[in-house]
Order: sequence, then structure tokens, then C-alpha cells
Amino acid sequence: MPRPNARPRPEPWAKFRETIRHRWLAPFYWLEWLWEWIACALSNWAFLEVLEYAGRLSLLVGVIFYFYEAPSRVKQKHYQAWQVINTAQGKGGSGGRIEALQELNRDGVPLVGVNVASAFLMGIRLEKAPLIRANFDAADLRGCDLQSANLESASLQSANLRNCDLRGASLENADLADADLGDASLGRAHFEGANLSRVNLRNCDLGDIHWKGIGDIKLANIYQVKNAPPGFVEWATGHGAVSMASDEEWLKLTTDR
Repeated sequence: MPRPNARPRPEPWAKFRETIRHRWLAPFYWLEWLWEWIACALSNWAFLEVLEYAGRLSLLVGVIFYFYEAPSRVKQKHYQAWQVINTAQGKGGSGGRIEALQELNRDGVPLVGVNVASAFLMGIRLEKAPLIRANFDAADLRGCDLQSANLESASLQSANLRNCDLRGASLENADLADADLGDASLGRAHFEGANLSRVNLRNCDLGDIHWKGIGDIKLANIYQVKNAPPGFVEWATGHGAVSMASDEEWLKLTTDR
């Protein structure tokens, strides 16, 4: 009994050959005729139909398992990222930490207390990252994006934050002593209780920063700060901040004290 999807039987070779216009094409037409017979024979073979259904079933099972195991793959990915960060702790260079930190932050993993002291993290993007009590001491963060990041009680002593975007960041009670924030964007950032002693703030954009309640600003350099809130410059100089264009003079002043 022919199967519903079976191919029709090809014509006999003698009749099929009559359609050939050029004798030299006969071998190619014969091969075509032969393959039609083979296809016809296989289309009646139930085993191949079973294999076709099995293939579709295995594909469906694979898709189900892919989604079922997705949480485990995400956990494994996060575990590997933390391994990269922790293995490189205390070392210079990047060591893959830029990619690892950005990946964890994209997946919404808290980075509370992460220790990347002395790491090379230039250009890292950690927008809105939860970095409470993180350790960035002496880290190279030039050109980084820390918009709206939570850096409460974080340690950024001697960190290089030149040209960084810290708009809207929370830096309450953070320790930025000796940090370099030259040309950084600090608009709307919160500095209540922060230690800004000997910080380089030259050419920083201070538009709408929350500065009242800054813990310490002695010898911070506020030369040519931009968009400073009313009263900030007077308050800062009254609490020990300086305005000096020369690096040498400012360095001498900070080392002499």
C-alpha cells in the first residue's frame, strides 16, 4: 500500500529518454532518472519517516532542556566571573576584571564589598552598580562610567578617576583621599560625609552636587571647577581647600603638611 506522502513512480527509461533533445546529455538525464527512482523507493520506507519524526522530537527536547538549564548556566557564568575577580585580587592590570564586573552588573548581581584595589579598570562601565563598601584604592578608573552608582562607604583612596562620569552617584561617607578627579563629571552626586582631603577637583563639573555635610576637604584642589553650587567655593576654601593651577606647587603643599 503506497504511503500518503510517497513520490509518484517515474516513467520508464525508454519514455523518459524521448525527452532528451541532445544525445550527449543522455548520461546526465539517466542519472536524474536514477535518482528519481531512488527517491521514490525511499519515500515508501516507513523507517525514514520515523527518523524524521525522531529528529523533530529531539530538537523539541533540546529546546526544552536549553530553557530548563538556563538558570544553571547563568549561575555558572556568575561563578566564573567572581573567580576572575577574586583570583586577581591585589594584583595590577585588568586580569579580565573589566568584563567580569560589567557582566555581573548587567545581570543585576550586587557588587557590594568587591575588592579591586590597584586594578587597571580604565573605561569600565558600571552604571547604577551597587558598590557599597567596595575597595577601589589606587585603581585606574580613567574615563569610567559610574553614573548613579552606589558607592556609599566605598574606599577610593589615591584612585585615578580623571574624566570619569559620576553624575548622580552616591558617595556618602566614601573615602576619596588623594584621589584624582580632574575633569570628571560630578553633577548631582552625593558627597555627604565623604572624605575629599587632597583630592584633585580641577576642572570638574560640580553642577547641583550635594556638598553640604562633606566630611573633609582640606587641601583639595578646586581650581577652575565648573558649575559650582552657590556657596560651595567659599565654604570649601574656608575649610582648607585650595585653588592652584601648578601641580608642583600643589604637590609641595600637600607633602609639606
